[in-house]
Amino acid sequence: MAERHINPIVKQVLELGPTLAFFVIYLRIKDAHFVIGGTSYSGFIVATLAFIPVLLIAMGVLWRLSGRLSRMQVLTALMVIVFGGLTAYLNDERFFKMKTTIIYGLFALILAFGLLRRQSYLQYVMGELLPMQDEGWMKLTRRQTVMFALLAIGNEVVWRTQSTDLWVKIETFGFPLALFLFLWLQIVLLQRYLIEEDTAGGD
Repeated sequence: MAERHINPIVKQVLELGPTLAFFVIYLRIKDAHFVIGGTSYSGFIVATLAFIPVLLIAMGVLWRLSGRLSRMQVLTALMVIVFGGLTAYLNDERFFKMKTTIIYGLFALILAFGLLRRQSYLQYVMGELLPMQDEGWMKLTRRQTVMFALLAIGNEVVWRTQSTDLWVKIETFGFPLALFLFLWLQIVLLQRYLIEEDTAGGD
Protein backbone atom coordinates (compact mmCIF):
# COMPACT_ATOMS: atom_id res chain seq x y z
CA MET A 1 0.00 0.00 0.00
CA ALA A 2 1.40 3.39 -1.02
CA GLU A 3 2.17 5.88 1.75
CA ARG A 4 -0.44 8.62 2.09
CA HIS A 5 -0.57 11.94 3.92
CA ILE A 6 -2.38 11.83 7.26
CA ASN A 7 -3.46 14.66 9.52
CA PRO A 8 -0.67 15.10 12.14
CA ILE A 9 -3.20 15.37 14.98
CA VAL A 10 -4.93 12.14 13.95
CA LYS A 11 -1.52 10.47 13.69
CA GLN A 12 -0.56 11.57 17.20
CA VAL A 13 -3.88 10.38 18.62
CA LEU A 14 -3.45 6.95 17.03
CA GLU A 15 0.16 6.67 18.23
CA LEU A 16 -0.31 7.95 21.79
CA GLY A 17 -3.95 7.04 22.37
CA PRO A 18 -3.46 3.35 23.27
CA THR A 19 -0.92 4.17 26.00
CA LEU A 20 -3.20 6.84 27.46
CA ALA A 21 -6.11 4.38 27.27
CA PHE A 22 -4.08 1.84 29.24
CA PHE A 23 -3.33 4.49 31.85
CA VAL A 24 -7.00 5.46 32.22
CA ILE A 25 -8.19 1.84 32.38
CA TYR A 26 -5.54 1.02 34.96
CA LEU A 27 -6.55 3.96 37.16
CA ARG A 28 -10.18 2.86 37.10
CA ILE A 29 -9.62 -0.81 37.95
CA LYS A 30 -6.21 -0.90 39.68
CA ASP A 31 -7.69 -1.91 43.06
CA ALA A 32 -10.11 -4.47 41.64
CA HIS A 33 -9.64 -8.19 41.14
CA PHE A 34 -11.31 -10.22 38.40
CA VAL A 35 -11.96 -13.95 38.42
CA ILE A 36 -11.64 -15.39 34.93
CA GLY A 37 -11.80 -19.15 34.42
CA GLY A 38 -11.38 -19.71 38.13
CA THR A 39 -8.21 -17.60 38.31
CA SER A 40 -8.02 -14.22 40.05
CA TYR A 41 -6.36 -11.44 38.07
CA SER A 42 -5.34 -7.99 39.31
CA GLY A 43 -6.59 -4.79 37.71
CA PHE A 44 -3.11 -4.24 36.25
CA ILE A 45 -3.21 -7.52 34.33
CA VAL A 46 -6.74 -6.90 33.06
CA ALA A 47 -5.69 -3.41 31.93
CA THR A 48 -2.75 -5.01 30.14
CA LEU A 49 -5.10 -7.42 28.34
CA ALA A 50 -7.34 -4.52 27.32
CA PHE A 51 -4.33 -2.58 26.04
CA ILE A 52 -3.41 -5.20 23.42
CA PRO A 53 -6.55 -4.98 21.21
CA VAL A 54 -6.68 -1.19 21.64
CA LEU A 55 -3.09 -0.94 20.35
CA LEU A 56 -3.73 -3.30 17.44
CA ILE A 57 -6.88 -1.44 16.40
CA ALA A 58 -5.06 1.91 16.53
CA MET A 59 -2.18 0.52 14.46
CA GLY A 60 -4.62 -0.96 11.97
CA VAL A 61 -6.35 2.40 11.54
CA LEU A 62 -3.00 4.17 11.24
CA TRP A 63 -1.86 1.72 8.58
CA ARG A 64 -5.15 2.09 6.73
CA LEU A 65 -4.97 5.89 6.76
CA SER A 66 -1.23 6.38 6.15
CA GLY A 67 -0.28 3.27 4.20
CA ARG A 68 2.73 2.51 6.41
CA LEU A 69 3.94 1.57 9.87
CA SER A 70 7.47 2.20 11.11
CA ARG A 71 9.70 -0.70 12.09
CA MET A 72 9.76 0.66 15.64
CA GLN A 73 5.96 0.59 15.78
CA VAL A 74 5.83 -3.00 14.53
CA LEU A 75 8.53 -4.14 16.97
CA THR A 76 6.82 -2.38 19.87
CA ALA A 77 3.49 -4.02 18.99
CA LEU A 78 5.12 -7.47 18.86
CA MET A 79 6.70 -6.92 22.27
CA VAL A 80 3.37 -5.79 23.72
CA ILE A 81 1.60 -8.87 22.36
CA VAL A 82 4.28 -11.31 23.52
CA PHE A 83 4.89 -9.89 26.97
CA GLY A 84 1.28 -8.89 27.52
CA GLY A 85 0.30 -12.45 26.66
CA LEU A 86 2.91 -13.86 29.04
CA THR A 87 1.70 -11.52 31.77
CA ALA A 88 -1.84 -12.84 31.45
CA TYR A 89 -0.90 -16.50 30.87
CA LEU A 90 1.45 -16.67 33.85
CA ASN A 91 -0.60 -14.17 35.89
CA ASP A 92 2.60 -12.24 36.58
CA GLU A 93 2.78 -8.49 35.97
CA ARG A 94 6.57 -8.50 35.87
CA PHE A 95 6.63 -9.65 32.24
CA PHE A 96 4.75 -6.59 30.99
CA LYS A 97 7.05 -4.33 32.98
CA MET A 98 10.11 -6.04 31.48
CA LYS A 99 8.76 -5.30 28.01
CA THR A 100 9.87 -1.66 28.24
CA THR A 101 13.41 -2.66 29.19
CA ILE A 102 13.64 -5.08 26.27
CA ILE A 103 12.27 -2.57 23.74
CA TYR A 104 14.68 0.20 24.75
CA GLY A 105 17.50 -2.32 25.05
CA LEU A 106 16.85 -3.69 21.55
CA PHE A 107 16.77 -0.21 20.09
CA ALA A 108 20.12 0.54 21.75
CA LEU A 109 21.64 -2.71 20.43
CA ILE A 110 20.34 -2.15 16.91
CA LEU A 111 21.74 1.38 16.78
CA ALA A 112 25.03 0.21 18.31
CA PHE A 113 25.31 -2.54 15.68
CA GLY A 114 24.88 0.07 12.98
CA LEU A 115 27.54 2.27 14.57
CA LEU A 116 29.97 -0.66 14.51
CA ARG A 117 29.35 -0.80 10.77
CA ARG A 118 29.80 2.98 10.60
CA GLN A 119 26.17 3.42 9.64
CA SER A 120 23.32 5.39 11.19
CA TYR A 121 20.20 3.26 11.28
CA LEU A 122 18.51 6.27 12.86
CA GLN A 123 19.12 8.18 9.63
CA TYR A 124 17.52 5.31 7.72
CA VAL A 125 14.37 5.65 9.83
CA MET A 126 14.18 9.44 10.29
CA GLY A 127 16.18 10.83 7.38
CA GLU A 128 13.16 12.07 5.43
CA LEU A 129 11.77 13.87 8.48
CA LEU A 130 15.04 15.52 9.51
CA PRO A 131 17.43 16.37 6.65
CA MET A 132 20.91 16.43 8.18
CA GLN A 133 24.52 15.84 7.19
CA ASP A 134 25.95 12.36 7.76
CA GLU A 135 28.28 13.59 10.51
CA GLY A 136 25.28 14.97 12.39
CA TRP A 137 23.41 11.68 12.05
CA MET A 138 26.36 9.73 13.43
CA LYS A 139 26.59 12.04 16.46
CA LEU A 140 22.83 11.84 17.05
CA THR A 141 22.89 8.06 16.71
CA ARG A 142 25.67 7.68 19.26
CA ARG A 143 23.82 9.87 21.74
CA GLN A 144 20.49 8.16 21.05
CA THR A 145 22.10 4.77 21.63
CA VAL A 146 23.23 5.91 25.07
CA MET A 147 19.79 7.40 25.77
CA PHE A 148 17.99 4.16 24.92
CA ALA A 149 20.42 2.23 27.13
CA LEU A 150 19.80 4.65 30.02
CA LEU A 151 16.02 4.33 29.57
CA ALA A 152 16.32 0.54 29.66
CA ILE A 153 18.35 0.72 32.87
CA GLY A 154 15.95 3.28 34.31
CA ASN A 155 12.98 1.03 33.65
CA GLU A 156 14.68 -1.87 35.40
CA VAL A 157 15.39 0.28 38.44
CA VAL A 158 11.84 1.68 38.58
CA TRP A 159 9.86 -1.53 38.20
CA ARG A 160 12.10 -3.49 40.55
CA THR A 161 12.21 -0.89 43.33
CA GLN A 162 9.03 1.17 43.06
CA SER A 163 5.28 0.58 43.22
CA THR A 164 3.20 -0.45 40.22
CA ASP A 165 1.38 2.88 40.43
CA LEU A 166 4.61 4.83 40.04
CA TRP A 167 5.83 2.57 37.24
CA VAL A 168 2.62 3.08 35.26
CA LYS A 169 2.93 6.87 35.58
CA ILE A 170 6.59 6.89 34.57
CA GLU A 171 5.94 4.45 31.71
CA THR A 172 3.05 6.57 30.41
CA PHE A 173 4.50 10.04 30.87
CA GLY A 174 8.04 10.00 32.27
CA PHE A 175 9.93 7.96 29.68
CA PRO A 176 8.18 9.47 26.61
CA LEU A 177 8.72 13.00 27.96
CA ALA A 178 12.39 12.30 28.68
CA LEU A 179 12.82 10.95 25.14
CA PHE A 180 11.04 13.93 23.60
CA LEU A 181 13.11 16.46 25.55
CA PHE A 182 16.30 14.60 24.69
CA LEU A 183 15.53 14.64 20.96
CA TRP A 184 14.52 18.30 21.09
CA LEU A 185 17.81 19.17 22.82
CA GLN A 186 19.80 17.21 20.26
CA ILE A 187 18.14 19.00 17.36
CA VAL A 188 19.10 22.31 18.98
CA LEU A 189 22.68 21.16 19.58
CA LEU A 190 23.05 19.76 16.06
CA GLN A 191 21.64 22.79 14.24
CA ARG A 192 24.84 23.31 12.26
CA TYR A 193 24.42 19.90 10.62
CA LEU A 194 20.84 20.50 9.46
CA ILE A 195 20.30 20.79 5.71
CA GLU A 196 18.01 23.62 4.72
CA GLU A 197 15.82 23.03 1.70
CA ASP A 198 16.52 25.26 -1.26
CA THR A 199 13.85 27.87 -1.82
CA ALA A 200 12.25 27.91 -5.24
CA GLY A 201 12.63 30.91 -7.51
CA GLY A 202 15.38 33.43 -7.94
CA ASP A 203 16.14 37.08 -7.17
